[in-house]
Amino acid sequence: MSEEDDLSAWGDALNEQAEAEQEETSSSAAEDDPWGAALNEQAEASNNSDEIDAASFSALEKGRGDSSEKVDLDVLLDIPVTLQLEIGRAKVSIRNLLSYTQGSVIEMDRLAGEPLDLLVNGTLIAHGEVVVINDKFGVRLTDVISPQERIKKLK
Repeated sequence: MSEEDDLSAWGDALNEQAEAEQEETSSSAAEDDPWGAALNEQAEASNNSDEIDAASFSALEKGRGDSSEKVDLDVLLDIPVTLQLEIGRAKVSIRNLLSYTQGSVIEMDRLAGEPLDLLVNGTLIAHGEVVVINDKFGVRLTDVISPQERIKKLK
């Protein structure tokens, strides 16, 4: 059997399988797929949409936002966030990345002594410098980004 005959036989077998699956799904589509049946009904109904009812909304109540319904800010204050201190970035090729071994030095895009970025959930909020207190690293904030500047960066 030649390669063309093999390919032709595979094509015929795949067509037969697709036809068999199509017959199975069409015979029991409503029973096995209630979502499909519902979508078909909706499509038929939209085709016969001569009778469209206007939606009616009740008036908004003025009672909303009363001082009696205080928002509990303590719930927001307990939400955890991720703080990241970024010392710099570097773009390297995969070839260079794979060649790194223990002791390799990677050059960052920042100069020594330059302030680091403090990110909260990926958003820059401050610049600072590294400090060591009782053998633990910390950061001393030198410049905090104003909320107005953060909003400008979002746009």
